Amino acid sequence: MITIRQAYLADIDRIMPLYERAKRYMQLSGNPNQWIDGYPARNDIQADIEAHHCFVVCDDVEILAAFAYIEGHDPTYDHIDGAWLNDKPYAVVHRLASSGKRKAIGRLCLQWALDKCGNLRVDTHADNLTMQHILASMGFTYTGIIRCHNGTPRLAYHLIK
Repeated sequence: MITIRQAYLADIDRIMPLYERAKRYMQLSGNPNQWIDGYPARNDIQADIEAHHCFVVCDDVEILAAFAYIEGHDPTYDHIDGAWLNDKPYAVVHRLASSGKRKAIGRLCLQWALDKCGNLRVDTHADNLTMQHILASMGFTYTGIIRCHNGTPRLAYHLIK
């Protein structure tokens, strides 16, 4: 049985290998520039856990995926070269990584987030074709370009349930 639950600090040693795997996958699939310079690092994930933003997907044996789910204002989304679909309260998903052992885990995480808050925003790197495919297949609308805290551009997507 697959469940999604809030992550605990005790999970961090099982979560970090998911991010290392995701970084390798990105590099091998033509996306070498999204998660660079050690990001996301252990302290980033620990901060997500401590803020109650980190969630994990588990089966009866192991953690299969981890992601940040954050309800409320995201300053990164204040300025967009384009336009969001609405200005209503929203949630975001960041730092989604999986073990690769189960298909459609990314879709499962995004659907879970959408079910919690029917106004969901997501961003991804222009080279992250895997995430772009998932977002398009779920009906997300491409809304423009946002800039990360370090100034790098990201493709912005929005879905209203």
